[in-house]
Amino acid sequence: MTEDTETRDTGRPLRVGTRRSALARAQTEAFCARMPGWPHAVEIVPITSQGDTTTASLASLGGTGVFVTALREALLAGQIDVAVHSAKDLPTAPCPGLSIAAFPTREDPRDLLVAGAPLAQLPAGARIGTGSPRRRAQLLRRRGDLEVVDIRGNIDTRIGRVLAPRSPSERLDGVVLAGAGLARLGRTGDAVEHLDLREWPTAPAQGALAVETRTHSEAHRVVATLDDPATRQAASVERAVLRLLEAGCAAPLGVSVLEADAATGEREVLARVYALDGSGVVESRGRLHPDALQDAEVHEVARGIVADLLDQGAADLAPLHGTP
Repeated sequence: MTEDTETRDTGRPLRVGTRRSALARAQTEAFCARMPGWPHAVEIVPITSQGDTTTASLASLGGTGVFVTALREALLAGQIDVAVHSAKDLPTAPCPGLSIAAFPTREDPRDLLVAGAPLAQLPAGARIGTGSPRRRAQLLRRRGDLEVVDIRGNIDTRIGRVLAPRSPSERLDGVVLAGAGLARLGRTGDAVEHLDLREWPTAPAQGALAVETRTHSEAHRVVATLDDPATRQAASVERAVLRLLEAGCAAPLGVSVLEADAATGEREVLARVYALDGSGVVESRGRLHPDALQDAEVHEVARGIVADLLDQGAADLAPLHGTP
C-alpha cells in the first residue's frame, strides 16, 4: 500500500504546506477552501523558508528558491502532501519527484502603487520603496528624479512606511506592490494607482499560484482538478522566457501575457529587459493561440521572444546568461 493510498484509507488529513507569512497563509487558505473531493480534513502546515528569516536583499541572496526550498524538502520527505507557492517565487528548473499539479485561476497580475498621489503627481525626489530590481528600473525609466529605496518586509510593514512611518527616516512617499498580494489580504483600497501591464510588465507568473505535489500521488490527481488552462498557459510562457534568458531575481525583466483579442482569442506576450538604472530597455512581443496548451507550443513562443531580446542586446543591458 502506498503512502498516498494510506492517506485516504486511514483518514489522515491532507497536509498542505505554506510559508508562515500572512500573505502565504491567506492564499493557502483560499486554495484549501476550493479543494474538491478529499474525504478527510485538510491541515495547513506552516513552514519557515530562508527568505522569511533574512533581511538581506533578494538580489544578494541569489533569489531563486529562497522562498520554496524548505517547502519542497518537506514535500519530498513526505512531511506534507501539497505545497502552495507564489508562482513567481518558484524556480523554473524542474524538481525530480515533484510536479506542478495546478495553476489555479490567476489573481490580478498588475503592480499597484500605495502612495499619497499617483506616480505622475508625486513631488520631485519622492522616495519610493521596492525590493525588486525590475520595479526600480521601471520607476527610474518613468521618472529619473525619484529616489528608489531598497526595502524588505511583509505587506503591512511596507505599507506602514507610507501611511504610518515609525520615524522620519523610515518615511516613504510610496511603495510598489503586487496587486494580487494586496487583493488576497483585502488591502487594495490602500492603492492609488494600478500600473497598466502594457507600460509596466511584471515578474513572470506574478499573481498566480503554483501548487506542487509528489508526481504520482493521489494528492496530485485531486489538486489537478483545480488547474486553470489559461493561467497555466500564461504562467508557463512567462516562466519559459525567464528560464531561457537565464535571468535571476537580479535581472530587471518584465514579462506579461495581456488580455485576449476579442476576435481571435489570441493573447499577446510582452517582454521587456531594462538597464538596472532604467536608462535603456529592449522589448519583444509574441502571440499565444488559445489552443496552444502543449509545452512545446508555449516554449516555441518563448524561444522566439528570447531570441529577439538577445538580438537587440538585452544581455548588454542586464545580467542575463541565455542564448538564442
